[in-house]
Amino acid sequence: MSIRERLSGNEAVAYAIKQINPDVMPAFPITPSTEIPQYVASYIANGEIDTEFIHVESEHSSMSAAIGASAAGARALTATSSCGLALMWEELYVAASNRLPVVLALVNRALSGPININADHSDSMGARDSGWIQIYAESNQEAYDNFVQSFRIAEHKDVKLPVMICQDGFITSHGVENIELVEDDLVKGFVGEYEPEHYLLKSDEAMAVGPYAVSNYYMESKKAQTEALRNAKKVILEIAEEYEKISGRKYGFFEEYKLDDADYAIVIIGSAAGTCKAAVDHIRVKTGKKVGILKIRVFRPFPEEEIAQALKNVKSVAILDRSEMFAGTGGPLGAEVTAALYRAGMFKEVVNYIYGLGGRDITVGDFEDVYDELERMAKTHEVRENFKYIGLRE
Repeated sequence: MSIRERLSGNEAVAYAIKQINPDVMPAFPITPSTEIPQYVASYIANGEIDTEFIHVESEHSSMSAAIGASAAGARALTATSSCGLALMWEELYVAASNRLPVVLALVNRALSGPININADHSDSMGARDSGWIQIYAESNQEAYDNFVQSFRIAEHKDVKLPVMICQDGFITSHGVENIELVEDDLVKGFVGEYEPEHYLLKSDEAMAVGPYAVSNYYMESKKAQTEALRNAKKVILEIAEEYEKISGRKYGFFEEYKLDDADYAIVIIGSAAGTCKAAVDHIRVKTGKKVGILKIRVFRPFPEEEIAQALKNVKSVAILDRSEMFAGTGGPLGAEVTAALYRAGMFKEVVNYIYGLGGRDITVGDFEDVYDELERMAKTHEVRENFKYIGLRE
């Protein structure tokens, strides 16, 4: 029987960590992820788990320590946000290239400057090419569920890559929701014990982690990472199917909300999908227009073919990014979804919107305006702007 609780997103992730009881957690405090290591430290102090908590002097050090622990054969994780992730930048690539199954709880927040502590996706999207698997949550429930699945994905023999579990800062990290937790013994059985095949402290095996790679080897290592990310697609779905059996909750690469008969679709990541769902319900009842949502859960590996297939029947698409890529193609999600449609031979009207930077609100009315624009585009076959901002003060 599931455990019903009222928890913030940070509490939910920390509770998942308690249930998993990892070996090592180095961490350095940075808003809004600070509560996660605080809760974990409390669990350790109260004797509820025996995780080794390492107090480090910076976020760069926390990822470095997680890498060292993982290379030594320990199940390791850390938590951070925004500028903390930026300080880890060098080490993110090291963790991925060394094929270490580290898990990172990332509470998404704007990167400076100007200084801003509120939610957007500029931190994780900036790290999208570091080789990490990235999984995003709309709600506290999803943040918890994603984290419980994270080590199974990272440690799978066909993957062996770090995983970044992302949730929106303050919106989910500090907002309290009713959620259902899986019982402790079921989580422990689902995650299992970590038994790495190769690690530095294995007495009967000499090995190196992170050796210098000359030109004759570097490209092959990158190709191997690419293959591991491709393998991760199958693994993510298999583990989600297994998780459904103990939780009753179904997960995939994305969620299709009233998309089966939709003429107009919005593609989005994160907590704003909830507001968009409210707009869809309102529009369908009020006007009868067939509108829907494709909410992306897994951004890395990018499920290109599956996204194109899900959008094949819509007339026009709006792709919403909560980060700015400073490119002529719009935001990162916009660029990749557009490319996916193009490569699938689906030439339909597509527009990319930038929204919610620095925590700016997006409303049901804003989404209604987007759907109105999609209807106009489908009828006229005219895209006035390839990408634009929502809620920008002129």
